[in-house]
Amino acid sequence: MAYTITQTCCQDASCIAVCPVNCIHPAPGEPDFGTTDALYIDPRTCIDCGACADECPVDAVVPEDTLTDRQRIYAEQARAYYRGRTAEPAWGEPEIPPSLPHGAGTLRVAVVGSGPAACYTAQELLQCTGAEVTMIERLPVPGGLLRYGVAPDHPDTKKLGERHETLFRHPNLSMFLNVEVGTHVTHEELAAHHHAVVYAVGAAAPRRLGIPGEDLPGSIPAPRFVAWYNGHPDVPAAEVDLDGVRRAVVVGNGNVALDVARLLACDPEPLSRTDIADHALAALRRTRVREVVLLGRRGPLDAAFTWPELHALTQLPGISVELAEHPEPAGALAARPERADRVAGAELLRGLPVAGDAQPAEGSVRILLRFSTAPAELLGDERVTGLRTAAGDVIDAELVVSAIGYRGTPLPGLPFDEDRGTVPHREGRVLDPGSGQPLPGAYTVGWIKRGPDGGIGANRLDAKETAASLIGDAGAGVLPEPVGSAKDFARLLRRRRPDALTGREAAAIDRAERARGAAADRPRVKFVTVEQLLAASRKRVMV
Repeated sequence: MAYTITQTCCQDASCIAVCPVNCIHPAPGEPDFGTTDALYIDPRTCIDCGACADECPVDAVVPEDTLTDRQRIYAEQARAYYRGRTAEPAWGEPEIPPSLPHGAGTLRVAVVGSGPAACYTAQELLQCTGAEVTMIERLPVPGGLLRYGVAPDHPDTKKLGERHETLFRHPNLSMFLNVEVGTHVTHEELAAHHHAVVYAVGAAAPRRLGIPGEDLPGSIPAPRFVAWYNGHPDVPAAEVDLDGVRRAVVVGNGNVALDVARLLACDPEPLSRTDIADHALAALRRTRVREVVLLGRRGPLDAAFTWPELHALTQLPGISVELAEHPEPAGALAARPERADRVAGAELLRGLPVAGDAQPAEGSVRILLRFSTAPAELLGDERVTGLRTAAGDVIDAELVVSAIGYRGTPLPGLPFDEDRGTVPHREGRVLDPGSGQPLPGAYTVGWIKRGPDGGIGANRLDAKETAASLIGDAGAGVLPEPVGSAKDFARLLRRRRPDALTGREAAAIDRAERARGAAADRPRVKFVTVEQLLAASRKRVMV
């Protein structure tokens, strides 16, 4: 019996590397890698060895004969993906990890950030070179997107963090948390104490709608809404007010939009067994949302969500997922061959009921998908009361969440591409905008490098590229030699930032949050302010 990859696939391609029969695709280097909504195991070739299941960091790979009726779609879609493809695809070229020449000395690298891109980069450097890595994080806790970006009802995705916890204990990795580059230490100072500096700071700023009324109370960008329910210290508990919200509009239809809609619509009680922020759980328990409308500016074939996330949404009890109008006809798929990876999503949409004028059934919440609808104005005086579309329709709503994407913000001391919201680079090497040449010792990885595209797993291959560039430059002898030692850098930070934390204090916070969680039958109960986190790091809080 073959194995099947299910909803939580992170696409980091670690399963592909261990498959002895090359039956997991698309693989890195293949034309459609990074364009499909998941990786797929060829059931014709799979030998049922289970290596991929053991390697998968998010437990997405399971034997096909254990699938429930609701999960059957994953096996069906795998068969559909391989229909018309050979059962014996060509093996790619063997991958030889980069390395430093003998006698090159110990490489010292600073990695700014502690999310998935930062961790994948640090892992690559430690494995390939034995480098000494200094990880610097603005917040008092590491984790980045895994801690503050993944929805609380996606615990399997959060399992990626377990591998990172092992990384944080590596003897060649030192951590300095609650330290902001540009405020407490400059890029120049980082460069003076390290051979190279890698920026993995993500892209947390929201893209704006650019319409009247966008700044009214009751209008919030999805990045801040997500940070709010995940307990991010930058977003106060009182920033989101759900009291009196009967209908919410989410502008956008990517996976983040589905996350927002799902958390607004679902029964909050199952969330009480997750790591959702306590203030968010309390607010969701008080509110009585009856309908969430998702607005997509373009048609169904251009929807940004992945089909596994849409399928999972349709399976939730107490939620009715409906269409505002009939989707594009089946023939439209043939006219859009470049969107062939959207077939599964389009088929799911065609199977949804089309909503009428009736209100949702008592006891259920409706999520209404509305395509080809652009917002023109948010209505209201003291707070949002509705949204006017470009066609002139008015949708009454007490909450509007704009989920139209993220963008990076400028970093002190580095060039920045304002149009793309990224640091200009070539294969991870930061480029001088004047000469177009790499800035010696400066690198970038993750969303700040490529833009907010791809899920968590996409950062793994991105990190490989940046690390290979850095290691290649080190081997070529083009990296500047640091003038200060690691001890000099630690003394500098202690002087500049007495409240800086290390990996030891981060571990104390983790233990305290887990202890709070164990008392409440939850994985953890987060501290949600900097003050609480600092107190926990010093073991001055009651669990």
